[in-house]
Amino acid sequence: MVQRLISAAAGFESAVKVDALPADHRARRLHGHSFLARVRLLPAEGWEEFSGAAVDQLRSKLVQTVAPFDYAYLNEILETPTDENIARWIRAQLGYSGIQQVGIQSTHHSGVDLDAQDRAHVWRRYRFEAAHQLPKVPAGHKCGRMHGHGFEVIIHAHSPLEGRDLGIDFDQIDAYWAPLHQELHLACLNDIHGLSNPTSEMIAGWIWNRLKPCMTDLSWVTVYETASCGAHFDGRLYRIWKEISLDSAVQLSQAPVNDPRRRIHGHTYTLRLHLSAPLDQVMGWTIDFGDVKTRFDPIFRQIDHHPLHECLGLKQADCTSFAQWLRDETSQVIPELDRIDLYETPGCGVILSWGGDAPALPI
Repeated sequence: MVQRLISAAAGFESAVKVDALPADHRARRLHGHSFLARVRLLPAEGWEEFSGAAVDQLRSKLVQTVAPFDYAYLNEILETPTDENIARWIRAQLGYSGIQQVGIQSTHHSGVDLDAQDRAHVWRRYRFEAAHQLPKVPAGHKCGRMHGHGFEVIIHAHSPLEGRDLGIDFDQIDAYWAPLHQELHLACLNDIHGLSNPTSEMIAGWIWNRLKPCMTDLSWVTVYETASCGAHFDGRLYRIWKEISLDSAVQLSQAPVNDPRRRIHGHTYTLRLHLSAPLDQVMGWTIDFGDVKTRFDPIFRQIDHHPLHECLGLKQADCTSFAQWLRDETSQVIPELDRIDLYETPGCGVILSWGGDAPALPI
């Protein structure tokens, strides 16, 4: 069964201090953030104003909802303005029964996603610079040469709140990560014990095995090998994703008369293909990122720099219809595909999922 979620994001600039933290914590001082709120909604039947309006409709409602926060002192609105309580407030104000998740990204590198069961999914992003080569790849494969990346790692922790104001503190995650950073940063990964074949999957597993004994709330480890691809590991399953940018035109023929969306317009779409497959015990990966790109390339050439409302054979190429078309076409060439994220603008779009769970990636 395919689940369709509508996703929207909206930012706000606010001052805050968090008295719920320990007395010497720096976040107890007055400070500010460029917050980003994100919502994922399972829409009710007939919820859209017209077919294709769902993304804009949710985005508009979210912008209206967070407007009181913009250039405000949050402590005058919320008694304890933790990211978790900001998410709760937004969820209550939106008032939709199908909200699956409300996320608050308080910095570029950290945030909290609050699910429908009031569980906090706290995440923190880190970066390290390192070299590696993959010794098992075929002769001539570019990754067989020694090269380097600015790797990024996201540490995810699940925390049942049970009415509490916050889950795990970011400073705690920093402390868990610090010794690993010392080992990985400015190193050749192949020289580290346990990373003789340092694929993204193997790095994620290595980090998981180092963190889990001391970090019981750990739920996922995400490794970005580049800005557009990476792997997740939850102690049991490996997943990968490949991100692709599309520049395409569109026209929403079912929009009301005089609605600008009836005109031909366009987006730089962000498409994430999520795949799940068993780990290849020899290669150390689930699927080669390069193979994903090669298999998808014929579809990419059909849609990039094209008018979607003409080339897809659809009544209209709204975000949901486009995502469903992508699923039908891509599943034939990439059977490991089990989720598609398609965003018209950053954080605003449609998520189709028919496989296992995976953590939400930051914008």
